[in-house]
Amino acid sequence: MIQLAGLFAALYLFWVLMSGFFTPFLLAAGFASALFVAWLAHRMDLIDREGHPFHLTWSAVTYWPWLIGEILKSAMDVTRIILDPRLPVSPTVVRFKPRQKTVVGLVTHANSITLTPGTLSVTVGQEEFMVHGLTRESASAAVDSEMDRRVERFEGSAQERAGGGT
Repeated sequence: MIQLAGLFAALYLFWVLMSGFFTPFLLAAGFASALFVAWLAHRMDLIDREGHPFHLTWSAVTYWPWLIGEILKSAMDVTRIILDPRLPVSPTVVRFKPRQKTVVGLVTHANSITLTPGTLSVTVGQEEFMVHGLTRESASAAVDSEMDRRVERFEGSAQERAGGGT
């Protein structure tokens, strides 16, 4: 039920932000539309823990700012490489076993790697990630990384392994 309420709230908030009009009629129309779409999604059995990971909201509040900082740092590193007259690139591919146990965690980790300039998730799976890096350093930084640990905390698999569950 919390996923249904979260979906409704997100849809209504999106409606209000995109509309920009705050007349009673339009606010009521947005409310009715969001309620109808949430009801349809519920009837179609589209609302589940994985499809609407509402339980990850508070983890995301701490993970996203950290990820934005990592993206900015990597962008500066790639800019330095591009502006260097020697163009010190050393393209490298590394493989490693990710810590994540859920599809949401694996996708979050893979997308975070790809969003970080200079790295690209090539193959993604529960048993192995293959990551391409612009330099040896950027590729090897993906192996047993802080990102891997943070995404593990984000998805909650560290708690599941310790017996805490989510």
